[in-house]
Amino acid sequence: MAHDDEFSGSDNGQDNDARTGSNDDAEEAIAQLFDDYQAGFNDYDVDRICDCFAMPATIWQHEKGHVFNNDDELIENIDALLKALEKEGVTHSDFHVSSSHVSGSAALVSLDWTQETADGEAVFEFTCHYQLVQNGADWVIACIIND
Repeated sequence: MAHDDEFSGSDNGQDNDARTGSNDDAEEAIAQLFDDYQAGFNDYDVDRICDCFAMPATIWQHEKGHVFNNDDELIENIDALLKALEKEGVTHSDFHVSSSHVSGSAALVSLDWTQETADGEAVFEFTCHYQLVQNGADWVIACIIND
C-alpha cells in the first residue's frame, strides 16, 4: 500500500483508562479501519465499506449534509457511488494520511485520496475529513466531510 499508517495521538496529559486503551492501540485500530475501508472500495464491496460506519452516519459533500440512519440507507448510497466509480473506470483507490488526532474515544483524520484507472491514470484526487468514534474495541466513521 502506498499510504502511511502514521496516526498521531494526543491524550492531552490525561491517563487513558481501560475503556479507551492506549493511543498506540487506537492508532493501530484506526489504521486497520482505513485499510478495510480502502479494501472495500478496491474490491467494490458494499458491505465491507458499510461495516466501517457508525449509525447514524453523516456525510457532507457539495455543501449538503446527508444523514444515514441505518445500514440500508447507507448501502443505497455506497452502491450508487461504486456504480459511478465503475463508470469512470476507477479500479484502485489509495490514500495518504495528511493529518490525524486521537483523544480518548474520538479521532479526527484527514486523508488525501487518489482514485485511478487500471493504467494508473488519476481519475479523482480529493481530501476527506473523518470524525471517528470508538465503539467497544472498534473504531468507526461517524462523519465524513468531502472537500
